[in-house]
Amino acid sequence: MAGRDSGEPHRTSTPLELFFDLCFVVAVAQASGSLHRALESGDHATGVLRFALVFFTIWWAWMNFTWFASAYDPDDVPYRLSVLLQITGSLVLAAGVDRAFEAGDLTVITVGYVVLRTALAALWLRAALADPARRRTALRFASGVAACQLGWVGMLLVPAAVRLPGIVVMILAELSVPVWAQSAGMTPWHPGHIAERYGLFTLIVLGESVAAATVAVRGAFDRHHGTGSLWALAAGGLLMAFAMWWLYFARPAHTLLATTHQDHRRRFPWAYGHYLVFASATAEGAGLAFYADHVTRHTTATSAAAGAAVTVPAAVFLMTVWAVHLRPHRKSPAERIAFPAAAAGILAASWSGAPAPASGVLLTAVAAVAGVRRR
Repeated sequence: MAGRDSGEPHRTSTPLELFFDLCFVVAVAQASGSLHRALESGDHATGVLRFALVFFTIWWAWMNFTWFASAYDPDDVPYRLSVLLQITGSLVLAAGVDRAFEAGDLTVITVGYVVLRTALAALWLRAALADPARRRTALRFASGVAACQLGWVGMLLVPAAVRLPGIVVMILAELSVPVWAQSAGMTPWHPGHIAERYGLFTLIVLGESVAAATVAVRGAFDRHHGTGSLWALAAGGLLMAFAMWWLYFARPAHTLLATTHQDHRRRFPWAYGHYLVFASATAEGAGLAFYADHVTRHTTATSAAAGAAVTVPAAVFLMTVWAVHLRPHRKSPAERIAFPAAAAGILAASWSGAPAPASGVLLTAVAAVAGVRRR
């Protein structure tokens, strides 16, 4: 398992990586659906907190494999079997999402994580044996992954009163492992490959958001046979999805990753900042579904609370994409004003009575600004 050539031409995602992503769609859909049910039941704060934690486990497992595969991917039988084992772990993780939301029970998710991380640690050990130049880095990854996994298993044994602080500590420990490991030497990841992988996962979460909203709006139409508010929600949600896609792909990420973002201080904020990009896009589907419930009087939430379920994820997506993905390309005065102003307008649309169309219009306007600046 020698390191891949970081300058390899025409490097693209493999069928195994695409299969890996496809299986993670299940976990993403479970997280979105569980957030929708939590909002519908009125358990807003706890539901959002649990969604943030559950989605972190999904995103972190995906990201760990993505960066490893960009650096080491021999595509032989042992490697394929280890990736299939990680896919099995992701499906076990997905099966535990509902229990995590309903009762805060992380047992099944932890079991899935054990399967995922054990296979990943074994791959890092194999890389350490086959790549002497980066052995120290690979061993740090293997030991860090194993230690964190032991910590997650230990979290199942601690009292409920101290579990939340313990989870925060474990998340910080997880985020520190790549920083610590790569301080001993950078793995040979491929800029174009990483940019493509992140773009593909963006498509996954946007697609899940559209699917969740479509199912909810269709159910609302079945119950009420169509109203003006439902038509506005459907059109606004579609416009939001189009604009979010346009914004994310307005600038080529590989140009950053191949130049300025080779530096750790820029690369890690870009990589980690995508947690908010992916999570907000996933939450948008749940928010639109919750607003459809509000329109059809299927929930007792106030109009502002239901509107915030639509606008807050959109504003987070907009500001995060701008901060980590677009702003490094060009810091023009127009963009410095347009993006924060649009985010403020989107949040204000929570009280408008039509949050989805208003957010869609604002997102489209700022996408047009980004497009004009690029030309």
